[in-house]
Amino acid sequence: MIEREVGSYPNTRTVFSTMNCMHCEDPPCQLVCDAIGVNAISKNEFGVVLIDYDKCIGCQYCAAVCPYGVPQYNNEVRTLYPDEQKTPYEMLPYTERHPTHRKKAHVVEKCTFCWHKLEKAVNAGKTDRIGKDPEYTPSCDVVCPVNARLFGDIDDPTSAVAQKIGSKKATQLKKEFGTRPQVFYVLDGGDY
Repeated sequence: MIEREVGSYPNTRTVFSTMNCMHCEDPPCQLVCDAIGVNAISKNEFGVVLIDYDKCIGCQYCAAVCPYGVPQYNNEVRTLYPDEQKTPYEMLPYTERHPTHRKKAHVVEKCTFCWHKLEKAVNAGKTDRIGKDPEYTPSCDVVCPVNARLFGDIDDPTSAVAQKIGSKKATQLKKEFGTRPQVFYVLDGGDY
């Protein structure tokens, strides 16, 4: 969560923005990871940028080149609820977890667009339900209490997300870096 103040005194206010992975068309994190020969970051055919935790060496070069400050070094694996027991999912053996949930210490991690859910839709032949059914939609979209998030196919002009982008002054952040981010934000003046 990024907190910033906007306006001029005395008419100021605080704006809160989330900063998740932009799943860039041209991800600098992948470029630098490949350049040093680690090849732990990939972009799949659906545009999702993923980190292979078994290949990551924790060098943090990806974090250094990301203009959004998204990749985060995981110094230690913690439970979801500190000072409480592990959740049933956390108790699953490492090998039984989805590859995007096999986190370990001393690697870099980031948003996966909940690839485990998207992959489920792909495998079931239900890609048309992505962004519509909770089981096929990233969790941040599903649980947002103010419905500030919308997920779907931005290349389909009939999709709800593409229509919202077109009608609400939505924009990509930091376009000047040439990463071609796939995440759009509705900024000031783009009220619903």
